[in-house]
Amino acid sequence: MTEASAAFKTDSKECKQIKCVVWDLDDTLWQGTLLEGDDLVVTDLVRHTIVELDCRGVLQSIASKNDPAVAWDKLTALGLDEYFLYPQINWGNKSDSLRTIAEKLSIGLESLALVDDQPFERDEVCFHLSGVTVIDAAQLGGLLDMPALHPRTLTSESKQRRRMYQADIRRKDDEVKFDGARSQFLATLRMVVTLRRATEEDLWRAEELTTRTNQLNSTGRTYSREELHDLLQSEEHTLLIAELEDRYGSSGTVGLGLIERGSASWLLKLLIVSCRVVSRGVGSIMLTHILKSAARCGVRLQAEFVDTQRNRMMYITYKFGGFYEVGQRDAVTLLEHALGEIRPFPPHVTVDSTDQLGAPHTAE
Repeated sequence: MTEASAAFKTDSKECKQIKCVVWDLDDTLWQGTLLEGDDLVVTDLVRHTIVELDCRGVLQSIASKNDPAVAWDKLTALGLDEYFLYPQINWGNKSDSLRTIAEKLSIGLESLALVDDQPFERDEVCFHLSGVTVIDAAQLGGLLDMPALHPRTLTSESKQRRRMYQADIRRKDDEVKFDGARSQFLATLRMVVTLRRATEEDLWRAEELTTRTNQLNSTGRTYSREELHDLLQSEEHTLLIAELEDRYGSSGTVGLGLIERGSASWLLKLLIVSCRVVSRGVGSIMLTHILKSAARCGVRLQAEFVDTQRNRMMYITYKFGGFYEVGQRDAVTLLEHALGEIRPFPPHVTVDSTDQLGAPHTAE
């Protein structure tokens, strides 16, 4: 993408969703140059944009060539520091800073947008990271109108997304400081995973999970709320929801499963886990629950996997859980589990799975 196309002409990018807006500082977030001693001003437009993006559940960060301590002190004095996750304030290339931000947030580079007043910086990012949306700071007045920054709906999770990430940062920092094995640290979290069938109230968040989650989506397929509503009403399908909380707070709804239930066999058509909780084993816990339910009901269990070039981790999750390949249908890999040996729930997690998948279906 060239600079000339950056002024909100996103072309094919309009079909994607920007998950994080990354701000330059000098003459972008504020007017003036910090290290030249200018009287820095943050316009009402910029403040409104930052607050509105946060309300929409769009994450924000910083990529600025500046003195990190001085710049962060200024952001704090301006009352804006709380809005930015994993800020990269250094003298390196902006493209390297964006790579770091994407890695820290566990999102794809194509989910990032950079706002910067300097053509050189925008071109450097375009050259090295063609998937990133670059935006001229002079076009800020139209930023909030970009389709890629308009989620279809706002869920309770999206409104709290930044705070949930901040809780994750505190959790990771404490893990680094923890003197002991990782399993011992996980035991200190007092994790509770609730597994239950979805209700109507869950459908907006379920849609959001399918549209926002790329790396941990077993088939890459997205579902609209209307499609999910039809599946919820179906006697042949079950929508499974996973919720997670620990001593740092609630992570909200972090997992979604879609099971097509027949009298003799079940087909796991979709398994999604939020990238925020990738390291806490929620996907494996969901699989164990589904496997135990299938074994209890005496049915065969298969699962679909579609390689999207980004979701290899979900294939590994299936294999780690004991699934093996039994066939291919077009681009779909069909997996199966013998239901003989099922991995138990990890001992450091309390799992509330009283809503049994094999019970009679009652539409909410």
